[in-house]
Amino acid sequence: MANLVNLENVSKSFGLKTLLDRVSLGVQSGDRIGVVGLNGGGKTTLLEVLTGIEPPDSGRVSLNSGLRMAVVTQRAELNPDDTVADAVIGPLDLEIYQWASNAKVREVLGGLGIVDLGLETKVGELSGGERRRVNLAAALVKELDLVVLDEPTNHLDVEGVRWLADHLLNRNLAVVVVTHDRWFLDTVATHTWEVHDGTVDVYEGGYNDWTFARAERARQADAAEQRRQNLARKELAWLRRGAPARTSKPRYRIEAAEALIGDVPPPRDSVELLAFSKKRQGKVVVELEDATISTPDGRVLVDDLTWRLGPGERIGLVGVNGSGKTTLLRAIAGEKDLDTGKRIEGRTVRLGWLKQELDDLDPDQRLLDAVESVATYVQLGKKEISASQLAERLGFSAKRQRTPVGDLSGGERRRLQLTRVLMAEPNLLLLDEPTNDLDIDTLQELESLLDSWPGTLVVISHDRYLIERICDVTYALFGDGKLTNLPRGIEEYLERRQAAGANDNRNVDLSSVGAEKKTHGADHGMSQAEKRKLSKEMASLERKIAKLDTRERTIHQQMVEASEKMDTGALADLNTQLAAIADERGELEMEWMELGEKMEG
Repeated sequence: MANLVNLENVSKSFGLKTLLDRVSLGVQSGDRIGVVGLNGGGKTTLLEVLTGIEPPDSGRVSLNSGLRMAVVTQRAELNPDDTVADAVIGPLDLEIYQWASNAKVREVLGGLGIVDLGLETKVGELSGGERRRVNLAAALVKELDLVVLDEPTNHLDVEGVRWLADHLLNRNLAVVVVTHDRWFLDTVATHTWEVHDGTVDVYEGGYNDWTFARAERARQADAAEQRRQNLARKELAWLRRGAPARTSKPRYRIEAAEALIGDVPPPRDSVELLAFSKKRQGKVVVELEDATISTPDGRVLVDDLTWRLGPGERIGLVGVNGSGKTTLLRAIAGEKDLDTGKRIEGRTVRLGWLKQELDDLDPDQRLLDAVESVATYVQLGKKEISASQLAERLGFSAKRQRTPVGDLSGGERRRLQLTRVLMAEPNLLLLDEPTNDLDIDTLQELESLLDSWPGTLVVISHDRYLIERICDVTYALFGDGKLTNLPRGIEEYLERRQAAGANDNRNVDLSSVGAEKKTHGADHGMSQAEKRKLSKEMASLERKIAKLDTRERTIHQQMVEASEKMDTGALADLNTQLAAIADERGELEMEWMELGEKMEG
């Protein structure tokens, strides 16, 4: 293994704050390193010093001679007068027929959705997120030894995040990436660097291994770290009890970790929360009946949709960028008129909505005053906490709470917006990309808060870890005019996108651009009639599974009522019904998967 970059006793300060204090690190060929830490803790500074963008105050940075390196920052510094093709392909100095026949270039352009932007589009006409994708593509089409990425997943959808992870795993290059996306970190990273208090702690493995290490460190901490310890234990308990742990190279004894979480209950008591939610909300939250909803550009988003949001439901909503998720959220909130059908809202509904747009607040107002203007105390589960305590849990120290709103960064304003939404004690909470600009510690705090939050929750997010962590059911928009339930969550969504031919759009064949078209042989695959028949059978199975989900929710509500009445006989009967539903769903899902395989094959 070759040594690519070395830091020796490097220090770096900004003003009075020391971000790096005599740090020594190295990047070897083949390393895939995830960099984590609190916002403002020095992650980006570490990357800039590592790559030579910023000089160290002291110490030495050594780069291997002839190192082929690309750096993708959050700034996306591109010439607005260049076309997308100029920015991505121009530096390669290739003729059209050369790059169009290059499989790696085509894969990057398709995987990041660059073709959909239009290769002749001016960079200045793109949104900030689109420019970030162009910047990322311009790096990945090159032959590299090392790529350094600062929050590359922020403007990618779920499929884009998975594509980027697969691409990096399949490339023979070293990776250093700052990311708050825990699924991406756990999938890609072979090592994790945690930047804090001027130092960098190095761990083997990705998010799962790092969580074990943090839990062990918290166990040995003093009493002042007790709250942090409890949070780490809770997160670890969910990891071990959920999907099988992906720990690759554990350095800490698994037995000790299991003992650490042995007395930790599940993150949520679903039955208790459902009972509490029903008391707060009644039976009706928001219902859309026979609804047709169109996007702002006139495309039909959903047609003839009947969707009843029940008390205590936790719903994840996924789909590609531009699929209409936010428009559907606006319809649920009552801000978007239905083309046809009607919207019914329960009398006791109190709506809280975290939008992607920032609140328009008085820039001279102190942060804490902006929170207390909503409420001074909030009830979360069985606990009442003050505005200051909630702000602290979401990353604002007591000192920072005195800061004027106008002096906050974009990420801090986003956290302030979230704090204000939660302070209003909504019982219907709509979260539109809540993970943007949140570091991992703040994400864990948010998840912990939501564990005890009683109410109905609808979340749009490209962070599959968040969806799997806080939601009980997942729905998707596939662009077919329907809202589709996904019993197996994000994994099923990705499988269905692939089965439906999503790669036709993401891996566009550019080999004919500027060159002669190739002659393809006849397609000996399945006929269109056979495909339509399979599609109908799969749709029928999906409807049956959706009915089972409805029955299951009804039974859960009946179990709450039976438990209140101490009716053990009814509880036993309902539990038997649940087991039968689980068996039937398993058979239907297996049948659906077999049909999906036929469709692909």
